[in-house]
Amino acid sequence: MADTKREIERKYESDDSGLPDLTGVSGVADVLDKGTAELDATYYDTSDLRLASASITLRRRTGGSDAGWHLKLPVGPGVRDEIQVPLSDTVPEELAGLVRARVREGQLVPVVRLRSARDVRDLVDAEGKQLAEVGVDTVRAERLFGGDGTAQWTEIEVELADGGDTRFLDKVEKRLRKAGVRPSKSASKLARALAETKGGRPRPEEEPGEPVTAGDHVLAYVRAQRDAIVDLDPAVRQDTEESVHDMRVATRRLRSTFKSFREVLDREVTDPIGDELKWLAGELGVGRDQEVLAERLDAAVGELPPALVHGPVHERLAAWSTAEYGGARSRLLGVLDSARYLTLLDTLDAVVTGPPLLKSAAKDPEKVLAKAVRKDFAKVAALIDEGMAQPPGTDRDLGLHEARKKAKRTRYAAETAGPALGAPAKSLVRSMKALQSLLGDHQDSYMVRTTLGELSAAAHTAGEDTFTYGLLYGREERRAERVEEALPQEWATIQGSMEV
Repeated sequence: MADTKREIERKYESDDSGLPDLTGVSGVADVLDKGTAELDATYYDTSDLRLASASITLRRRTGGSDAGWHLKLPVGPGVRDEIQVPLSDTVPEELAGLVRARVREGQLVPVVRLRSARDVRDLVDAEGKQLAEVGVDTVRAERLFGGDGTAQWTEIEVELADGGDTRFLDKVEKRLRKAGVRPSKSASKLARALAETKGGRPRPEEEPGEPVTAGDHVLAYVRAQRDAIVDLDPAVRQDTEESVHDMRVATRRLRSTFKSFREVLDREVTDPIGDELKWLAGELGVGRDQEVLAERLDAAVGELPPALVHGPVHERLAAWSTAEYGGARSRLLGVLDSARYLTLLDTLDAVVTGPPLLKSAAKDPEKVLAKAVRKDFAKVAALIDEGMAQPPGTDRDLGLHEARKKAKRTRYAAETAGPALGAPAKSLVRSMKALQSLLGDHQDSYMVRTTLGELSAAAHTAGEDTFTYGLLYGREERRAERVEEALPQEWATIQGSMEV
């Protein structure tokens, strides 16, 4: 069973003088000597150090109070999420899965061994509560794969206690600096070991310069979405809140970008990738749509007076939600482990590193990008007019849903063009977001009504009272009507402010 915690720490260079006196740090009442721990850690990575390139560490460590397998995922400067599982001889599948989007078809092998003598001190307040743990680590590094050699150094590591205020670390750092101690140049022990032993080092993808051409702007957006998918993969596997939604948005942004900028990127290459992105978005949507519907229905039933809730509505809704979500979750994990998904990630890498650029990619970004944005906007206008021309009912519902999808596409195109077009593009992003939200309410109502019909049919078959389902259905119909009433004015305002 994995144990996850947020690790907030800072590292400092050290010499033979050891740890400076920290009793003068504001809030520190005592510095408790916790003894010396002997730690032995073997770090695993691919032969080309894909994990280290992404500032991810995977290790098997013995000694100390937390022996086990540790996977550390970066969150921000000095902040990582650490997932720990019990000791075993081989890399636990639970952790291997969390880095599969990076490793893919590669193999995890031991790359570095670190043996450390850690002199541990606790900084505590007047009540004896731990504020931080300070370790003076004497480290011996040995290269195991991809090179050879050894290295040795001493460093000071200050880790904030669980639930602590990061401002306390600023106070400790101020005291350390005053004593002549400086922050470490390496973000982790592994990074330093790789730098100071002979052999290959992580090779992060070269960061492009400021975008100049239309192609530069489009590729910058594509790269950002590719990165988002890979970065979100572990969070989706862990079922972290909003992670599925965020990954789905990234896949949609990519697919929309390929469609909007077909004069920049060769569609013979990008259209098949778009099909795979549509597949992935659909798989992500199974669980996400279910979650949204369940929350919406729970809230709707909760707002009703008890006298209007006839029959076992709560129980049926809970059973439906649990059954549907459980199946969706298992299916999604299978998708993330599939060869199809990993191949898609490889293909996206290939687009970034060897983009299929067309002639327009080298042209003035303001002209090329603005033309694409205006084209998408025109499609939204046509779909709104077409949808509202339909009589109330299924045809209108489906027509406005198509308009909503095109509003998203226009929004993403405007986001791509934002750095080149400036304020007009940013204004359009805001307008499309508002339109998307309004039409999203309409689509949500349609989906809720569809689900209510299914629940009502099941309840009727079971001999249950279906009054409440009909009541909720009627309320959702009224909700959709209100959107349709507000849409003409909202759309007229957006059209009047269009500047791209």
